[in-house]
Amino acid sequence: MRTFENFNDYELIDADNGERLERWGDIILIRPDPQIIWNEGHRDQRWNSAHAIYHRSNSGGGYWETLKKVPDVWSIKYNDLTFRLKPMGFKHTGLFPEQAVNWALAQKLICEADRKISVLNLFAYTGGATVACLKAGARVTHVDASKGMVGWAKENASASGLADKPVRWLVDDCMKFVKREIRRGNKYDAIIMDPPSYGRGPNGEVWKLEQQLSELLTDVGKVLSDDPLFFFLNSYTGGLSPTILNYMVKSCIAPKNVGTVYTEEIGIKVTKRNVILPCGNTTIWTK
Repeated sequence: MRTFENFNDYELIDADNGERLERWGDIILIRPDPQIIWNEGHRDQRWNSAHAIYHRSNSGGGYWETLKKVPDVWSIKYNDLTFRLKPMGFKHTGLFPEQAVNWALAQKLICEADRKISVLNLFAYTGGATVACLKAGARVTHVDASKGMVGWAKENASASGLADKPVRWLVDDCMKFVKREIRRGNKYDAIIMDPPSYGRGPNGEVWKLEQQLSELLTDVGKVLSDDPLFFFLNSYTGGLSPTILNYMVKSCIAPKNVGTVYTEEIGIKVTKRNVILPCGNTTIWTK
């Protein structure tokens, strides 16, 4: 399992009885996680001094209970990148820290390419991968269906000192965007996809991973350049196994490109326990 290194502003302190105890900069949060099925007792006193805890509702969703003053927005750093955070609905903060291991890999591949790389980031959320690739010197096209998330990504780029870098910010349905890029003849050297299990586009378009991933992967293969560098597919859903995702990437991305396809879990080390908490997997094609 791959895990990030040197993310000093984030820490998964402890995990027990369905909950994470996390440090985001100076802010301590407790959030639910269904994979934490053990109940062995808390191993850190900060369980009793968290700033906020997210409670799930039996009817779906949930709410934040604020125990101490929490800023409306605060920032944390990962190496030389800065991310703005805030408590959101459905327990999120605007960042998936486990993805830092993929940001680092993308930066390494871009820096070692010794040429200008164009990156397409689909379902790009608040732009973790976008700012990482910009920092490494790539040109990035950032696409997400949520206007709010694209605005947040712009804030992260600005906070990281990257506001003047070559990036296109697009609020669009990812499937429709890729089909238009095929018609336009536009190509990209690297593509990152972080699709949700279920979602809606800006005009109400419905996205269901199991039903539409095959079509999207086939189309994405058509917008890879003639000399592509890498392709990343992140998955958090239990509905599709890593074996299936690996096969799909081999079928749709790899045939015309010499390289290697592999799928690995990504996770976060729990400081107070000898365990790594799984946080999905990434299927990667590299040249």
